[in-house]
Amino acid sequence: MYPEELVKPMKLELENAGFTSLTTSEEVESAIKKDGTTLVMVNSVCGCAAGTARPGAIAALAFDKIPTNLTTVFAGVDKEATDKAREFMIPFPPSSPCIALFKDGNIVHMLERHHIEGRSAQAIAANLVGAFEEHC
Repeated sequence: MYPEELVKPMKLELENAGFTSLTTSEEVESAIKKDGTTLVMVNSVCGCAAGTARPGAIAALAFDKIPTNLTTVFAGVDKEATDKAREFMIPFPPSSPCIALFKDGNIVHMLERHHIEGRSAQAIAANLVGAFEEHC
């Protein structure tokens, strides 16, 4: 588990963009089961989270259609919340970072780590914008 002081700036990057940090399994379950669309970003300390995943997710919010709910859990910090979020992401294997879009409690789009690594923040934003256009 990573110390809170180490990950605080990484959490704040998303929170300042409008994401709600979820830290318990109950918060995750409640968020995902809400009507409408919910974006869940599994945040991470890795370079691809910092360089492309977080900036790409934030950039995607500049467009007209965005999810109703923006949430995040932090792998290696919010273990209970991350484990619960990953249960909802089955059949996709656990990865971090990753970004999942849910509609009315069902997963409708997933960006796994292998979709994030080696891609630009702009490519990730474009992928998410396409999902938002289709599902939001």
